[in-house]
Amino acid sequence: MGKLTTHVLDTAQGCPGEGIKIEVFRLDGEQRQLLKIVKTNDDGRCDAPILEGSELVKGNYEMVFHAGDYLMRQGLKAQEPSFLNIIPLRFGVNDVAQHYHVPLLLSPYAYSTYRGS
Repeated sequence: MGKLTTHVLDTAQGCPGEGIKIEVFRLDGEQRQLLKIVKTNDDGRCDAPILEGSELVKGNYEMVFHAGDYLMRQGLKAQEPSFLNIIPLRFGVNDVAQHYHVPLLLSPYAYSTYRGS
């Protein structure tokens, strides 16, 4: 059974990104359908898979990480507008039986992602 998970790591402080709001959308061309809104726990993960089983279908998705709010709480957002605020990550799912782990490595001035396991 396939699933979608994430993990946010604050690479500037060397700790999990706790309390980050994430919106998850299914994309159809330029149309976005909101599927779920979740928040990371004290380990920077969600308490359950974001999408699982029949919720995960073949297609394109977008995860929107509200990083600016987190950075402000950490005292790392010194100027307005902040360099990073909303971080959209778009990715495709082509095999609904697989685990799609989409982590975010975050700092005030950079981020990266990869397909994890």
